[in-house]
Amino acid sequence: MRTGVWLVGARGSVATTSIVGALALRAGLTDPTGCVTELPDLRGPALPAFTDLVLGGHDVATVPLAKRAEALAAAGVLPGRLVAALPEELAAVERELRAAPTAGTQADRAAATVRDLTDFRGRHELDRVVVVNVSATEPVARPHPAHADPDTLRAALAGPEEVLPPSSLYAYAAVLAGCPYVDFTPSTGLRLPALATLAAQRGIPYAGHDGKTGETLVKSVLAPMFAMRHLAVRSWSGVNLLGGGDGATLADPAANAAKVESKQRVLGETLGYLPQGGTRIEYVEELGDFKTAWDLVTFAGFLGTGMRMEFTWHGCDSALAAPLVLDLARLVAAAHAAGHTGPLHDLAFFFKDPLGASTHSLADQWTRLCGFARRLHAGGADAPRG
Repeated sequence: MRTGVWLVGARGSVATTSIVGALALRAGLTDPTGCVTELPDLRGPALPAFTDLVLGGHDVATVPLAKRAEALAAAGVLPGRLVAALPEELAAVERELRAAPTAGTQADRAAATVRDLTDFRGRHELDRVVVVNVSATEPVARPHPAHADPDTLRAALAGPEEVLPPSSLYAYAAVLAGCPYVDFTPSTGLRLPALATLAAQRGIPYAGHDGKTGETLVKSVLAPMFAMRHLAVRSWSGVNLLGGGDGATLADPAANAAKVESKQRVLGETLGYLPQGGTRIEYVEELGDFKTAWDLVTFAGFLGTGMRMEFTWHGCDSALAAPLVLDLARLVAAAHAAGHTGPLHDLAFFFKDPLGASTHSLADQWTRLCGFARRLHAGGADAPRG
């Protein structure tokens, strides 16, 4: 199943790492460590092979992809030997990257994006194209009357007003082009009634939001532990220090607030209450693409005895996120092929703020993901569902 992976923010750190990783896997230069779709419980014939993936994307930046890869290698994010071994392959992907449309109305920009997607699909004779948003985090979208209805939205986009945030405009274009959509960011994306209705009308599956790669991944394991042991969490405070483009974006208070809201949701919905404390995100340029998160948890046990735990997570966001981007592209492509439409709730395992999640427990999400994969590989033994 020849599958296009169209990356929004294609020259960013996560996208570049995903591209180099996919090319290295295709060439047999690395192993799939970090790709959960290569675990026995998920691997199977319904997923497109790494050799079936064709990469392209949009970005407002113009720095050559090879230069981005070299910079990431110098920063310790990518092995330099892989970048050096893949010059022709990187050049081929470079030819598939397009400047993000910026001219005209939002309707004009959406139409330009649709053309790029359909041209990409036709040029490479692809069975389908999955659009994955890995661009910078946006502030929470301002409400607009056109967000409620597809017809009203279509008319509003033809006017001079900026009706949709960029992530939602890409989601709109993806749906119009018949492409499944994945939002790996906490941005609005397809989380608007008009877009959800349009996706249902067009039979398009989608997944999101905000890839779960570090501190929140740990929270989704620890919070259920406290709940199952009937221990009372009194406070949970975290500090995240990060550099790179993501860190610079999150220095903006509005984008920071959107990210913090996504990160905190797992606690309230898992514990059934929100303990004292919060999450603070700070930009430290010197850290580059690496992140340090420190959490302090205070809790009470039997007879009210007070206790505490601390953990520190040192990670490279791009290296943690990239294999999940490839996983999601493969799973969503398979879901589209199997006839699934609407939000893919069974992919909650991958996200901090998953669509329609009934649980934030990583173990429970894993069980649902494995069941979803089994149904895909069974060739539609069960009726498709979101």
